[in-house]
Amino acid sequence: MPTKPEILKRHMVAESRLFHVEELQLRFSNGTERTYEKLRSRGRGAVLMIPMLDENTVLMVREYAGGLEDYHLSLPKGAIDRGETTIEAANRELQEEVGYGAHRIEWLKEIYLSPAYMEHRIHLMLMRDLYPQSLEGDEPEPLEVVPYKLDELLPLVMREDVCEGRTIAALFMAREWMAQHG
Repeated sequence: MPTKPEILKRHMVAESRLFHVEELQLRFSNGTERTYEKLRSRGRGAVLMIPMLDENTVLMVREYAGGLEDYHLSLPKGAIDRGETTIEAANRELQEEVGYGAHRIEWLKEIYLSPAYMEHRIHLMLMRDLYPQSLEGDEPEPLEVVPYKLDELLPLVMREDVCEGRTIAALFMAREWMAQHG
């Protein structure tokens, strides 16, 4: 296992409402020094839910993505609020974005969006035994909830409007996890 580089200096180089950019001056074990920039995480992380209406039907949402300047189809997601567990956050966000709660919530994995330059992490949560339950959310417009079959996963992820890597990874992980664990 390699030795982690020594952090010689760190400081904030830019901040906005959403992003904090930090500069790290590093010295690697071989003596090489480099400057890295990274987006620092704010808050407690986030949750991405894989809501299963039944054993083969996943509920997705169509929402506007500023980075794309267009609508796309993805799994519901949201921030973990102060004082919430990942399970509480997942159930709240599901009710806000999809209009369902879940009796059965299983944590699958914590993943990082782009670990080379971002601290941001998200917890993948499998949501089953759904029941109708809505909460007021913070979305600027109602989200369209769209059901899809997991046995048609490859055609789904090959669609032009399904482009978010987290969603694609989570769908494949959920399908495989359910095949092995029921």
